[in-house]
Amino acid sequence: MAVEAKFKSILSLIPDNPGIYQFFDSGGIIIYIGKAKNLKKRITSYFSKNQSGKTIALLRKTSDIRHIVVDNESDALLLENNLIKKHQPRYNILLKDDKTFPWICIKNEPFPRVFSTRNPVRDGSFYFGPYTSGLMVKTLISFIRQLYKLRTCTHNLTKSNIEAGKFKVCLEYHLGNCKAPCVGNQTDNEYHENIEQIRDILKGNISTVIDYLKKTMAKYSVERRFEEAQSVKEKIELLSKFRSRSTVVSNTIKNVDVFAITQESDNAYVNYLKVVQGAVIQALTVELKIRADEEKESILSFAITEIRQRLFSDSPEIILPFKPDILLDKIKYTVPKAGEKQKLLELAERNAIYYKLEQKKKRMEHSPQVRTGKNLEKLKNDLHMADLPVHIECFDNSNIMGTNPVAACVVFRNARPSKNDYRHFNIKTVTGPDDFASMEEIVYRRYRRMIEENQKLPQLIIIDGGKGQLSSAMKSIDNLGLREKVTVIGIAKKLEEIYFPGDSIPIYLDKNSISLKIIQHLRNEAHRFGINFHRDKRSSEMIKSDLDQIKGIGPKTKEILLKHFESVEKIKDASMEELENLVGHTKTSILSGYFGK
Repeated sequence: MAVEAKFKSILSLIPDNPGIYQFFDSGGIIIYIGKAKNLKKRITSYFSKNQSGKTIALLRKTSDIRHIVVDNESDALLLENNLIKKHQPRYNILLKDDKTFPWICIKNEPFPRVFSTRNPVRDGSFYFGPYTSGLMVKTLISFIRQLYKLRTCTHNLTKSNIEAGKFKVCLEYHLGNCKAPCVGNQTDNEYHENIEQIRDILKGNISTVIDYLKKTMAKYSVERRFEEAQSVKEKIELLSKFRSRSTVVSNTIKNVDVFAITQESDNAYVNYLKVVQGAVIQALTVELKIRADEEKESILSFAITEIRQRLFSDSPEIILPFKPDILLDKIKYTVPKAGEKQKLLELAERNAIYYKLEQKKKRMEHSPQVRTGKNLEKLKNDLHMADLPVHIECFDNSNIMGTNPVAACVVFRNARPSKNDYRHFNIKTVTGPDDFASMEEIVYRRYRRMIEENQKLPQLIIIDGGKGQLSSAMKSIDNLGLREKVTVIGIAKKLEEIYFPGDSIPIYLDKNSISLKIIQHLRNEAHRFGINFHRDKRSSEMIKSDLDQIKGIGPKTKEILLKHFESVEKIKDASMEELENLVGHTKTSILSGYFGK
């Protein structure tokens, strides 16, 4: 791609230093942020030949390019990450947010509480996580409360408030779950000693805590404080059991982060494992949406920086499948070829692949086509049908006090309304309010025409009504020879009973069943469609019976009146002067005489 004139002057001023660069659109909005070891080489590369469609689209949107020089590559990586989080540019990698995952919080306050939260707040509190399992968080919180007596209240336990006697002991104290620091029963030093041990446990440093507790137990034994020694011994046993349940992967690896990556079209999946004292204490997989051309080395460096920042990782070593494009300072990067570290990397790679397959499966399951197929399969099984009901029709009659009898047929294809196929019917052969005969007529008319026109018949026909309406419909179905070709059911509204031809005993579908919801949707749609048609017809009949019966008022005058007043009622309420101005004196006299003015 040739360098456009507007960028030539910009490119000539870019230095060969490490830094970050920003692409701006015509509105001054940042649409892409990148990092580079050499700014000049990296930015110039965007204007080389044979660029991909994504890069071409990015450059077409770009009106300005700016850069920031930094001291080293590591600073460029960190600055890029922070600016992407701040501006969220359109074309940058999108890390799907993990804010809905639970964290364990040690609150920044006097006598800190320990609790779970899904909304981390940067207020100086310590957060551990995120955990992919809510059950794991509950288990850890429960385990911590078994070991340590911590407060759960939200009181502001400052020294002055406690000394002023503002608080009283609560039920948790009487139950033995809290030592009541609110009334001075527990010192600040003792409480914070427990908090430090909890932090070590959550970081995975269980051995450190056990060693400390063993020394404490020995001290209590020497001092003949046997009850306290026994309490400490029980804590050691609980911690030892908890450690034995951790996934131990190595006896030599002490404190490392492991990253693995797998890609598929515009998505990348990065798995993170935190290993402390040879055990995996934390695992997380994130999905990245790739919205511009990015090398795998660049994607991995972005993921490493982001995940380590979010999870407050300070591991001095990172195990990974290949070196990222830019390395963080004071961190050892290891690309193993064999041994325990290679096995750890393989474990992370398997996790990334499993997560990718899991997400792909979820997307497929939630796609409209798959969901519709499952719903129709359920309906087919519930109604004991031979074929999948991809084409369903539903009939409903509508009349009020026997006037203007009409009917409606609605059509669903793939469980969705096909409104172009909806049909209204005026009842022709039935006089008076006879729902059964009306149903027989419209079903016969509908399917005789479909047969004559060689149209495909539905797999399922639903009749809005109970046994009577269904029996009437079946007379027409039998006369047309369709009984063995389609499934016909009736639905009685009161108890949502489903009737089958020739069976007086209905079946009842679960009220939360998707099958019943599909049937109800069809029935309600047929009812709505029929009622609207009936209302329109009744209105036109009323207008016809009032205006068309007035001698001397012709179609043209009627059209003028209705266009101006919109209804017969408004014509009745109009003043003589209004009518005379619209249709003249003679017509006004006729209308006045008819309406009794």
